[in-house]
Amino acid sequence: MKVYISADIEGVTGTTEWDETQKGEPAYAEFREQMTAEVAAACEGALEAGATEIWVKDAHDSARNLLAAKLPQEANLIRGWSGHPFSMVGGLDETFQAVMMIGYHAPAASDANPLAHTMNRGITHLKINGQLASEFLLHAYAASLKHVPVVFVSGDAGLCRHVQAVNPHIGTCAVKEGVGNATFNIHPMRAVHAIREGAQQTLSGDLSRCLVPLPEHFHVEVCFRNHTSAYRAAFFPGIRAEGPHTVSFDTADYFEVSRTLMFVLR
Repeated sequence: MKVYISADIEGVTGTTEWDETQKGEPAYAEFREQMTAEVAAACEGALEAGATEIWVKDAHDSARNLLAAKLPQEANLIRGWSGHPFSMVGGLDETFQAVMMIGYHAPAASDANPLAHTMNRGITHLKINGQLASEFLLHAYAASLKHVPVVFVSGDAGLCRHVQAVNPHIGTCAVKEGVGNATFNIHPMRAVHAIREGAQQTLSGDLSRCLVPLPEHFHVEVCFRNHTSAYRAAFFPGIRAEGPHTVSFDTADYFEVSRTLMFVLR
């Protein structure tokens, strides 16, 4: 079994303020360690479930956060951004049997995490077919293009509810709950144990039930915080201006969604 793990930090237990997620800030080191520990736990759970090959994508900010030496020796690490439209699941292809997402978070326009956002902090919301789109959903659809199911997700409780609404067969592990500008967090070691157990149990089950179905059509709406960003985005082929802050586009091909967002959200 070949397993792909995509790792973020805003859904790691404890992270509450942006400086805790930003390379170079004094508070960052503690949460870089916890991000690494939670990813390592997912790797260990995968190995216990019979994984024979594991690839980890560092998918936060610089994509140079995880401490490689603290991951299991069986794990291969993808650092940096290749520029491929699949972004946080770059390198994923049909040879994988499962995807896990660790440290993920609630989408922009959600109140479930003080660090809620979708791809960057320059938008107030991103919707697909009228529903708020999280980074989980964007990349679960990308995985579905390659016929690979997302089988397990860890992060804040709001995201876990969102994941269950998309597909109740996907395993989830809530390590924190956002309340206003605060987070209520489980102990770091409890998070590690829960992720390891959840990953192992989910990967030992029927993975085919976890595949997220692709809609036949995608109507994408992006609302920017800054009207100048919307003005610039409206010049991209296929994009329509819907107002001073909002643009939209339509397609039947999800790869076109990924490709368009790669340029529009830069």
